[in-house]
Amino acid sequence: MPADSYREAERYILDLPKFTKKNNVEDTGTFLKVLGSPEEEMKIIHVAGTNGKGSVCAYLCSMLAEGGYSVGMFTSPHLVEMRERFRTDKGLVTEEQFVWGFDYVMERLGEMRRLSGKPDYHPTFFELLFLMGMVIFRKEGVEYLILETGMGGRLDATNAVKNPVLTAITSIGYDHMEYLGDTIGEIAGEKAGILKQGVPVVFCDKRREASLVIEERAEKLGNKAVGIKEGDFLYNKLTKKSIDFFMHSRYYGYIRLKLETDALYQAENAALAVRCIEELPDGRKMKREWIEEGLRRTFWEGRMEEILPGVYVDGAHNEDGIRAFIRSVEADGCKGRRYLLFSAVEDKNYGEMIKILSSGGLFEEAVTAGIHDIRGAGAKTLGQHFHGMKCSAAENTEQALGRLLAGKQEEDFIYIVGSLYLAGEVKALFRRKSDDQF
Repeated sequence: MPADSYREAERYILDLPKFTKKNNVEDTGTFLKVLGSPEEEMKIIHVAGTNGKGSVCAYLCSMLAEGGYSVGMFTSPHLVEMRERFRTDKGLVTEEQFVWGFDYVMERLGEMRRLSGKPDYHPTFFELLFLMGMVIFRKEGVEYLILETGMGGRLDATNAVKNPVLTAITSIGYDHMEYLGDTIGEIAGEKAGILKQGVPVVFCDKRREASLVIEERAEKLGNKAVGIKEGDFLYNKLTKKSIDFFMHSRYYGYIRLKLETDALYQAENAALAVRCIEELPDGRKMKREWIEEGLRRTFWEGRMEEILPGVYVDGAHNEDGIRAFIRSVEADGCKGRRYLLFSAVEDKNYGEMIKILSSGGLFEEAVTAGIHDIRGAGAKTLGQHFHGMKCSAAENTEQALGRLLAGKQEEDFIYIVGSLYLAGEVKALFRRKSDDQF
């Protein structure tokens, strides 16, 4: 069932959640064998965690590319278009590469069904994209693949990869609890499911309950476990779109690093990525200037991203993410008023997120909007949780943004937060319209 175009392949994949169920990791592994075991031809860095996964992947990709390595990166979700999930050191894969990957996998579905003895087998939405990525990156000849899990780790389709060169676990928090567990320890256990025997793990040592689970799992497998604590990096100077910080390098002693972003939380993610580089088999070959320049050049969409002067989009979508977002807002140097556009999907703890947002007196007014997604919470429902500040509900994201832009003064800031799906909707709007069309 080859696709005639990128849009046709994309439509087919988008329809998959309607008629497929989650497959087990063993099935995914079997399909990889059918595809010729592409994972065995790349050095894979496997990344799990609650917050910061995509950012860590982006920093790793940029640093390795700066060092002259051919790099692929598989992340999720996408913000505007599906091929954002597949990147190389040259940029996004092309629509032609996407279609080729789709056709390559789908043409071998029959063989997979015969080999597995499951005549009704079909890859899920995420599984198909993962398999496509693996064959695309093999065809592109990448040396390193930065591989982000979808959700969890132990049962994730990406965990069909059995021989990574390194695993990484970013900060652990409360998210997807209906699937991963009710406690930090249980969630960490699912994330630590990506650990493989003898493979080092670098992890965010922020919550001891999570760290103990990761360290125990690593010890059982005979793995080196390297934690990044808040004291391992030190903020030096914060200016507009610039974070200057120090960290202790295994090879270079204390080094000064610079990120071109307003997101304070990215220092932690960058520090974890640097530690990952140091733990790679090629780590000693990485020059200090490659690390510095790789971090400086990294741009990751939807993380305190200024899409218009004074208009920021951030993908924070759980309590820990919102707390990190608030710390960046507090340091923004705003001389006017701050306004908020908020939305969330209904399976998130948006009540707690809103409580954090509305408790500090940072925002003059909030506008809520429903996301164009089957899981999106209603704007009026969201608005009922805002207390102590003015709040109104809009029919959709476009109306909400237009309302806020119409009242914005030059020194005011508008923040758009609550969901990566909201971030994607807003970025898609800006691709279609200019700010004076709202």
